[in-house]
Amino acid sequence: MDTKWKSIEMRKMIKEYILKILKRQEVYLIPGIGCSVIAMMLFADIYTGRYYPTIQTIQLGVFLNVFLGIGLWGITSFLMSFQSRVWKPSHDKFYQEWKNKLKKQQWILCQVGAIALAASLARFKYIYDHGWKYANYSTGYVLIITVVLQWIVCEKVVLSYMKRKLEEYMEALEQINKKNLEAALRSEQMKVDLISNVSHDLKTPLTSMVGYIELIKKEELTDVVSDYVEVLSRKALKLKEMIDSLFDLAKTSSGNVELKIEPLEMNCLIEQVQADMEDRIKESGRELVVSLAKDDTGFTADSSYMYRICQNLLENALKYSQEHTRIFLKTTVMPVQETQQKIRFEITNTAGYHMEFSKEQIVERFVRGDESRSTDGNGLGLAIVNTYTAALGGTFDVNIDCDQFKAAVEFLK
Repeated sequence: MDTKWKSIEMRKMIKEYILKILKRQEVYLIPGIGCSVIAMMLFADIYTGRYYPTIQTIQLGVFLNVFLGIGLWGITSFLMSFQSRVWKPSHDKFYQEWKNKLKKQQWILCQVGAIALAASLARFKYIYDHGWKYANYSTGYVLIITVVLQWIVCEKVVLSYMKRKLEEYMEALEQINKKNLEAALRSEQMKVDLISNVSHDLKTPLTSMVGYIELIKKEELTDVVSDYVEVLSRKALKLKEMIDSLFDLAKTSSGNVELKIEPLEMNCLIEQVQADMEDRIKESGRELVVSLAKDDTGFTADSSYMYRICQNLLENALKYSQEHTRIFLKTTVMPVQETQQKIRFEITNTAGYHMEFSKEQIVERFVRGDESRSTDGNGLGLAIVNTYTAALGGTFDVNIDCDQFKAAVEFLK
């Protein structure tokens, strides 16, 4: 067993050593120069030596192309490696440089190839004009074919080298992206854990404060102190509500939730939320225009999550809409495929402020469209809607058209 392990390790070391050698620039130059010298000797023998019959010329031409191909492969590989010795894959503009370098190398090859082909054609014309006196016609054919074949060899070497450099770049980029993704995931998880822990730690003392405030309100107090306690009570309840929302949001974002999926009716849910918020709607001075679909709006979801989604959408419209305007609530049944439908609930209002934000910005935690913060809100409403909708497998969309703000959620039926 020990011998087998040593054998495997030895093969691994030999393989790594060979790969290390192949990465050195000089390893290409040695066979390149050697084969090029042999090729030049064959070339001189064919074109400046004694006369050869056609068959022998073709045979020598085959050997010439073999040795010249190996020689050009080695020399071209060495030149490419030497030229790019300081060209690192981690460079920010690597891909653009790679494209420019590839075009430049191909342009150089085309120029050299065109010159060599023109020279070979001129040589063939010279042989043709002077007949059989100086050389066999086959030498002209061999020369033209040699130029074409060696141009193809050089082109393949350049493309192979550039492809290898691109692969190195892509591998390096993949490693960088992987590290960045892992760091982002760790950072996001740390944020979620921090919010969850802080929210949880604040809930207990805040609940005690709310309880004691309620006890104080039952005592005999002066009018001034009573007003102070009433304000303190409202602020404490608002803070408790925000902490609860933050805790629920963090918990849902982490995926650590248990959903109770059950049949629901979107129309009934909207009517229930509207009835529960009737006093708040009257106090706001806004008018609700409700348009419910006549078709069946049944679907499956978690009732508590869906109630919170609809409630937050309506609260958001009441908080941020222009005074004395109408708010439109609408449900529709939309076909997705021949046998599938989706339920859509959308709410539209006229904003009471200038909207300069995108959908991505407005659904972020603690981001509010009302930058002046003149309205009552904490920036968690739509973030909760977005997170809860995603947890239920639905889609949340925001559309802004001048001063019209439309938010919509969709779920498969």
